[in-house]
Amino acid sequence: MKKYSFLFVIFLCTFFSCSKKTEKIEITETVPQIEIKEKNHKWFYFSSDGYFETSSPKNAPFVLNSPWTEAIRISSANNSSSINQKKGFAVVNRLGMITFDNEKINLAVDINLFPNRTSGNLVFFNDVPIFSVFKSSFFNDSILQENYKNDDSLHLFLVQFDDEAKISYPLVNCSNLSQKNNSEVTDFYWNGDEWFCCIKSVEDGRVFFDYVKWTSALPLMSLSPAIASENLTVFEIEVNAFREKKQLLDYKNAPERIKKMLNGFDKNISFDLKVKTCGGSSPRVFSNDVQNYSGQTLKAKSIISQNWSCVIFEDGTLFIEGALENKHILRNGKPVAIRLPKLPAGFVYTDFVISGTYLYVGWEETDFYKVGKSGFIQVNLEKTLYNKMY
Repeated sequence: MKKYSFLFVIFLCTFFSCSKKTEKIEITETVPQIEIKEKNHKWFYFSSDGYFETSSPKNAPFVLNSPWTEAIRISSANNSSSINQKKGFAVVNRLGMITFDNEKINLAVDINLFPNRTSGNLVFFNDVPIFSVFKSSFFNDSILQENYKNDDSLHLFLVQFDDEAKISYPLVNCSNLSQKNNSEVTDFYWNGDEWFCCIKSVEDGRVFFDYVKWTSALPLMSLSPAIASENLTVFEIEVNAFREKKQLLDYKNAPERIKKMLNGFDKNISFDLKVKTCGGSSPRVFSNDVQNYSGQTLKAKSIISQNWSCVIFEDGTLFIEGALENKHILRNGKPVAIRLPKLPAGFVYTDFVISGTYLYVGWEETDFYKVGKSGFIQVNLEKTLYNKMY
């Protein structure tokens, strides 16, 4: 049992990374560049009532800045692994699950699960979206209320989203993994078989961290908090065992498809790249750490599917290769670069999905560890890419 953890350091580092200025990515002449035209995209913003169209992020209604754990924002996104990866899913923190089905958008708001919890870490099990929820003791006073502290059923952890019913169901609670009161699973890593969890407990004003690994005797979708404890095998592990699963890996070891696609820009920029597979387990993060680099490290997200792969940097520079749904292969498999519309100062692009021939990318206004306005952009890739001579 430890009162301090390396996760706290990561938490603080995340705070500092939110306020940095993005670097300009220089693309080589060998990769075609496309600027997004006005007629090819739409902007949307989030509010507590849902999502709404706007002319641009700067014209979205003013929002008071909130810690990123409490703000309405896209916190995690990925594609399903169904044929042609048609559907995309995104967890909208404090609001619900949003589904992208080509040009169709559906937001399933859950007023019981989302409004007072931090949600994210989207993964898939047999193509079913799964995500985690927790309460942050840094910013959420409700975690210290007696009725919450003493009710194990309120300490939710793992949740599945039923896309047909548009409802989220708890699978595992923190109480199924820990005997301690007032505990929350604040982070996890799942390799497709074993689950590695960080459990944070608050007792008498002190914070403790424990780490566990668990597997289930039943199929994951058969679990519920009522029966999970008797069907899970839980082992305590050392912090280093959890740290190994979450550590930054050298970009040299990134998937070859990703490295080949990113050959068309200057590698003298430091960046951290989160790599996901469609319908997959937890992503890994690869770091391109350039020695003596004086700029800020850029954040990037990527998805690898059977038919295409895509990388987007927070400044809106996007690389894509392969073929979208029912379309021919772009440039015989060579990458194409897209420059998304430039965001106002203090805004960044975040996570993304591709559904059919539509690209959806989250955006948010950042200030240190806080988030203000947020939303997403919809881009018609058929008009953007397939009207070109590729």
